[in-house]
Amino acid sequence: MSDTESFIDEVAEEVRRDRLFVLMRRYGWIAVLAVLLLVGGTAYREYTRASQAAEAQTFGDAILAALENDAASDRVAALDEIAAPTAESDAVLDMLIAAEEALDGNGTAAAERLNATATNGDLPEIYRQIASFKALTRPESPLSLDERRVAFEAMATPGAPLRLLAEEQLALIEIEAGDTDAALSRLNALLADSELTAGLRRRASQLIVALGGEIEAS
Repeated sequence: MSDTESFIDEVAEEVRRDRLFVLMRRYGWIAVLAVLLLVGGTAYREYTRASQAAEAQTFGDAILAALENDAASDRVAALDEIAAPTAESDAVLDMLIAAEEALDGNGTAAAERLNATATNGDLPEIYRQIASFKALTRPESPLSLDERRVAFEAMATPGAPLRLLAEEQLALIEIEAGDTDAALSRLNALLADSELTAGLRRRASQLIVALGGEIEAS
């Protein structure tokens, strides 16, 4: 390579460096800002996760401490003082309080608390369904047999999270109504369900035997 060509290459390289320096001065702040946003976003996410984990642990510890009380009335009082960090955890807390209220002989208050949770439109559907199921199975429920049947039929639709438990309750309602044949048919259909749990299988089988029916081969 001649001296002239070498000189031209050096000049071209110098021009490129000058242009790059100008671009960095003009737009370099964008790259810096992008890095700061990335680092800041990551730090904020980690802080949020840590805060949520700490809140959940504090909430859980408070519940465990409240449940260590010997008397149900004391457990209710202690649970009632806990501040839930989210609407969902508040629903769980209310269901725990309702269970303790029932143990304390205050089933009416338990049913009212469960119904309030079941009708809270701000909660996800699964929380409302669980609360509604618990309220419907309380002996203090003011609903008639037919009203309870309609409510459980709505829960027993395909794909519903409490479908199998609702089917069990429908069988119990049929027994209460004196329709043993319908109850046996429903219980045997329940035993053939692929999603049946071991506990529900045991209860359904015991009910069939108690009603004098036969367990059909699956």
